[in-house]
Amino acid sequence: MARILAVLLFAALTAGGARLAVPLPGIAVPFTLQVFGVLLAGICLGPRLGAYSQLAYLAAGMAGLPVFAAGGGAAYLLGPTGGYLLAFPVAAAIAGAATVRSSRAAAMTAGALLGLAFIHLAGLSWLYVLGMGMPAASGLMPFLPGDVLKLALVVLVGSRLRGPLRRALR
Repeated sequence: MARILAVLLFAALTAGGARLAVPLPGIAVPFTLQVFGVLLAGICLGPRLGAYSQLAYLAAGMAGLPVFAAGGGAAYLLGPTGGYLLAFPVAAAIAGAATVRSSRAAAMTAGALLGLAFIHLAGLSWLYVLGMGMPAASGLMPFLPGDVLKLALVVLVGSRLRGPLRRALR
């Protein structure tokens, strides 16, 4: 039961991060705090439960709950943010896999950075498929300053929560 609650809690954290959306001029994808929830889920819950939390988040959105930045519904995944959203379970698993054997800040940073890189790669690729491909200068660079802050926050919070949470979920 504790694992289910933890998975749902991190899905809710990601949904809460979506509601803190800041539109960026000329870009179809807003700046949100969803990535914080995604990467923290992987680091704190591990690769499997972290990925499950993001699958639960996507399932809630596809069911029509307004958990995405601009609402909910399965069609939302076909829009400009679909590639980013669909990358969340894999990104959480990547972040979690990097910390399976080590709880050091370096492992958390590496895992979070790899997870974030996967999210951006999937998101930019999807924008390209939609014919909205943007060069990295406009489709990636505006997000990097905020991403650095999110990564630092993930490592800070993750270093405090990871051990106690993983012990509680055994």
